[in-house]
Amino acid sequence: MASRKPLGLYFHIPFCRQKCVYCDFYSLPDSESRMDAYAASLRTFLEPADGYTVDTIYFGGGTPSYFGAQRLTDILNRVFQVFRVSPDAEITLEANPDSAVSLEALQLLRSGGFNRISLGMQSADDRELAGLGRIHTMEQTRRAVETARKSGFENLSLDLIYGLPGQSLERWRKNLEAAVQLEPEHLSCYGLKAEPNTPLYSRRHTLPGDDLQADMYLETVRFLEAYGYGQYEISNFARPGKFSRHNWKYWTLGEYIGYGPGAHSDFQGRRWAWDRNLDSWLSGKFVRSEDSCPSRPERQRERVMLGLRTVHGIAAEDLDGGPAPFLPFLERCAEAGYARSSHGRWVLTPEGFLVSNQIIGGLLQILDSQGGSL
Repeated sequence: MASRKPLGLYFHIPFCRQKCVYCDFYSLPDSESRMDAYAASLRTFLEPADGYTVDTIYFGGGTPSYFGAQRLTDILNRVFQVFRVSPDAEITLEANPDSAVSLEALQLLRSGGFNRISLGMQSADDRELAGLGRIHTMEQTRRAVETARKSGFENLSLDLIYGLPGQSLERWRKNLEAAVQLEPEHLSCYGLKAEPNTPLYSRRHTLPGDDLQADMYLETVRFLEAYGYGQYEISNFARPGKFSRHNWKYWTLGEYIGYGPGAHSDFQGRRWAWDRNLDSWLSGKFVRSEDSCPSRPERQRERVMLGLRTVHGIAAEDLDGGPAPFLPFLERCAEAGYARSSHGRWVLTPEGFLVSNQIIGGLLQILDSQGGSL
């Protein structure tokens, strides 16, 4: 009997209480009246994936915890009915501290099969949180962590953002200190970016400069390593064995299916995304905003670009025709302290992660000059 392939599932929950000033994800405040209809649409949309075993499930958003524990567990229960799900599947829920403090709700989620929770802490400073448009406080974060532990969650992640308007290196360090005191298994630390079409964009001049943001990033790597959180991707840190298995699929070109407006999929050689339109989805018009079958050269390019985001880097065999054309460039990166070679793989250093776009661009330029493909 042929072995079954691993598969990840992603559910986009596009509801939130209030849109944050930096958010450009597809999310809709004040849409509670459509939650029941959306939950029903997700349950009825699911179809079996023959030959696959689901080993990761991720509910993102928006604010999935705002969607309500009963709706979430109903969807997950339907997943168990439709798919073959691994007994040790990683099942993650994104949550905001203001909507994840109920012991009853978290116990329902835990008993329903969720075993990992990712809390949007973002900052330990209530003034910084208010400036971002967040509607929770640090005290609510502490309570949410405590309640999650009481509910049986043994795998907890915290999201943090650095480079906030007017933020100093010392203030960022205090946020890190507050986060590790909560003893999460995983931390995601992102540099704030002012995306066009967000309220923050008009205030982008208030963000720390590139040099200060770089200092914050390097301090993050140093600080978290000292507390036992190993860096495994540009923005992600975990205690041993607690990396995000679902997100790892994205960085290693694993297969996954996404559900809901704005969700992406990469399954059986095809990649697609659903249109960011809740009304269309609820009316049964499932429109794809993207749909393609990436070629082998395109896949190889992605493998190199994504591989260099992780501490596993890229191996010589990732380069068709051998690494020879690329070695002079990689060796210059190593001399500059941006990369290192280890057991046949090239890995970026923390300093290299800061300029990863330029390094990847350099590799692709060499590729183009060879007239070949990765």
